[in-house]
Amino acid sequence: MIRNFGNKLGLAWWAKIETKTPNATYWYGPFLTKRGLNENLDLFLQELTEEGSNSINHTIVRCKREEPLTVF
Repeated sequence: MIRNFGNKLGLAWWAKIETKTPNATYWYGPFLTKRGLNENLDLFLQELTEEGSNSINHTIVRCKREEPLTVF
């Protein structure tokens, strides 16, 4: 609930993750703190790798984010 409020204010932390295969952009979040995002990001990146994604790049941003959270 607090995360959603923080997101609406543009204070939430997100990871923008771009992959080449598949050619997609994933948004991972929202998190209240940058530390919380960093503590959970490796697991998400590992899951993408296990699903066959490659050439994975990510950027950490503080912003307001709405659907869609995955864009192909």
